[in-house]
Amino acid sequence: MKSIAAATIGLLMLASVARAGSIEGTWLSHDGMLKVRLSDCGSALCGKLVWLGEPIDRSTGKPKTDKRNPDPAKRARPLIGLTVVKAFKPTGPNEWSGLIYNADDGNTYQGHLKVTNARTARLQGCVLGVLCKANTWKRAD
Repeated sequence: MKSIAAATIGLLMLASVARAGSIEGTWLSHDGMLKVRLSDCGSALCGKLVWLGEPIDRSTGKPKTDKRNPDPAKRARPLIGLTVVKAFKPTGPNEWSGLIYNADDGNTYQGHLKVTNARTARLQGCVLGVLCKANTWKRAD
């Protein structure tokens, strides 16, 4: 499985047609391997992994789990349904920042999202605010 961080960074595109600037909905990763549904979580937005292009772990023959989580008690939880985008808050016009969980390495990174038009957005994930990677997401209908 490609990096969840890269996929998550590449992944969110909305299931409903929405105007530019709307972030809520289902988003597809840049590589087409993940879908995340962003929704209101009270004072911020969060995103749950709702679809995987390859949902079965080849080594076990079972649905993929959060096996690289640093907390052993969380390693058996399924990836589908896992919150991977956390505490995203507006930072400017059509822009949000928050946290992105990478199930590939069990780490959480700073994330920035900018909706560029009604069908695309650019997500950037950063380590220590210095090393960053960005991908373009597409809305999923």
